[in-house]
Amino acid sequence: MRRAPARWVVDLAAVVVLVLLVGLGCKVQAPEEIVTVEGGSYRNIGAEQLYRMLQRKDFLLVNVHIPYEGELPQTDVFVPYNEIEKNIDQFPADRSAKIVLYCRSGRMSAIAAETLVKLGFTNVYNLKQGMQEWKAKGYPLLEKSGDG
Repeated sequence: MRRAPARWVVDLAAVVVLVLLVGLGCKVQAPEEIVTVEGGSYRNIGAEQLYRMLQRKDFLLVNVHIPYEGELPQTDVFVPYNEIEKNIDQFPADRSAKIVLYCRSGRMSAIAAETLVKLGFTNVYNLKQGMQEWKAKGYPLLEKSGDG
């Protein structure tokens, strides 16, 4: 009788656990998607993962969308996606500091993430579907009042 390679046994066990968790009604978060670009890589994350990260916030949260269309709670700074290099002083001097970028749909923040990676930043995250997914998941979206 031929034995299955150890890797297959581990993979099968992972599938069984995943099926059991889903069957029990547990939410299973997809892993981060790593995007390789010139100079390195950044990570795409979803709204649920960012929400969890905000519970123990240890990163700079940057809204890169132009024009202004709202913001996530705990946003630290607003830097237009196409003016990252001009506003590099708004980012940590430590190029390994964790930075999370977002915009309305994820397009502008992906461009900003690529720019930061090209500039040597190594711990960059992008909210892949932006404020649209954030709002669709039921998380709060803030808007500046018109009188300020």
